Amino acid sequence: MGPGPRALEFFYDVMSPYSWLGFEVLCRYQKLWNINLKLQPTLLGGVLRDSGNEAPALVPAKARYIKNDIHLLKEHFQVPMNFPENFFTDVVKKGTVSAMRFLTAVNMEQPHMLERVSRELWMRIWSRNEDVASPQSILEAAERAGLSSEQAQNFLKKTSTAEVKNKLKETTDAACKYGAFGLPTTVVHLDGKTHMLFGSDRMDLLAHLLGEKWMGPVPPAQSSKL
Repeated sequence: MGPGPRALEFFYDVMSPYSWLGFEVLCRYQKLWNINLKLQPTLLGGVLRDSGNEAPALVPAKARYIKNDIHLLKEHFQVPMNFPENFFTDVVKKGTVSAMRFLTAVNMEQPHMLERVSRELWMRIWSRNEDVASPQSILEAAERAGLSSEQAQNFLKKTSTAEVKNKLKETTDAACKYGAFGLPTTVVHLDGKTHMLFGSDRMDLLAHLLGEKWMGPVPPAQSSKL
């Protein structure tokens, strides 16, 4: 019997388009690389405040760069991304706290659904130019991901509980303790050591750490259709 899966934590916020890219790559590689992928819904704002960093999209030159970058990355990663028409009013101003609390609630009770619900929330913001702040928007994403209306309503109610709020804060604090200064942040637990990698463009380095082969963002025989 070979060694068991290597533990890997992926800290992300659906406000971050680069988190979506890293998320899809890790979902594609998790079986190929024999990794135990633990998705960790996190608040980007909390990580930025703790580290003294600033969101790239709030820096005008970086915001212009990101718009062009996403156009190129959507083809390279084969992820259907588009920069939202009203990013600052519909995403930045409204925030993703409610969405991330919802994902936290899902993770606490039905972690097997976390991948699908997370993807649907990214799709709303970064592919279909839709809202993720209102309760109805979150419910639509959850049901589209495969949760029943009753399940989605249950998780939505739990977003206001201290248990869910505290869990999201604990996860965000954990990312900060690992040294996170932005998202996505990937933490690899390997041979008694912990390695923290920032961004969606460190997957080749992650492969090196794991002793695995990097075959690009869409490995052969893996479907990229979302």
